Amino acid sequence: MTLKDRLTSDFKDAMKAKDEIKKNTINLARAAIKQYEVDNREELDDQGVLNILTKQVKMRKDALSDFKKAGRTDLLDNYNREIEILMEYLPKQLTEAEITEIVKATAADMGIESGKQNLGKLIGAVMPKVKGVADGGDVKKVIEAFLS
Repeated sequence: MTLKDRLTSDFKDAMKAKDEIKKNTINLARAAIKQYEVDNREELDDQGVLNILTKQVKMRKDALSDFKKAGRTDLLDNYNREIEILMEYLPKQLTEAEITEIVKATAADMGIESGKQNLGKLIGAVMPKVKGVADGGDVKKVIEAFLS
């Protein structure tokens, strides 16, 4: 079963269960996938769908800070639930300890021990290794901690 088929199936299940948040979240994700396919005139494979779902999660995480500043706890709860729903479709995310191990190994391979001037080089080398399984912001924090 492809990821798009799974989204469609889960959308139907959410409708039957009358789970509005899950139904709406999956529907928005499916719409984003369809929009990309129409705009680019190509059928997405599972990797393409994963990229779009990752962007959807990132959009919601970015909005969380704005909701916190505005004191909108009602929207915070909904967006956290939406993030949880979308994360079910993404590969298991790496923990901070796992990211640290990858950073240390990559830095050792490159001969980098410290120094903020190496931040860009190290990020450029680490990101392809963790693409899709780690958030870029988390990776940057780990690398900054490692270099300082």
